[in-house]
Amino acid sequence: METSYNDLVVPAATEIAGDSRASIKQQRQLVVWFTGMSGAGKSTLAGMLENELQARGVRTFLLDGDQLRLGLNNDLDFSDASRHESIRRAAEVARLMVDAGITVIASFISPFRADRDAARALFGRGQFFEVHVDAPFGVVEARDVKGLYKKAREGLLPKFTGIDSPYEPPIDPELRLNTAELTPQEALQRILLAMDALGVDAGEALAQRLYA
Repeated sequence: METSYNDLVVPAATEIAGDSRASIKQQRQLVVWFTGMSGAGKSTLAGMLENELQARGVRTFLLDGDQLRLGLNNDLDFSDASRHESIRRAAEVARLMVDAGITVIASFISPFRADRDAARALFGRGQFFEVHVDAPFGVVEARDVKGLYKKAREGLLPKFTGIDSPYEPPIDPELRLNTAELTPQEALQRILLAMDALGVDAGEALAQRLYA
């Protein structure tokens, strides 16, 4: 039987655990995964959250779909198969960064529930914080300054999420935000409060330092 190269892959050993790296930085290992349709407000809230955490001395990194499309994912199209692969790669990058002790803020439409569940499975208990950024379809379409929904309706953007490709909402996210009812600042405060509640797993004092 022919040997697969994958059978020969052995990850490099390290005696430094991810939680040790995080403790040196005095923060917890965490990925905050924003999911929602285009125009819901994911990028706005992700940027606001990073600014807030950076101001509090938290080492962060922001990953978003457009950023990865220009580099790591520039060989992928917008077919279902490519979207699955795009989220798989994004989740693996986030996992490596979390292992390095960085708080990762990920903003991706990530329309398929199975892909988000697979991403969650890469992380330990309490390390994956899913935020569903939601708004009625009429609201997200009205916010579309790039005209993407209009182009999709005209057939110029096939397989566009919400038009001819589905978005599968999370069943039980850590947090759900209706941005048609909340201002960006109100939504940010809800994220911080929810992260504070989650933070007790990492120690009350540390959670208060980061998220209070």
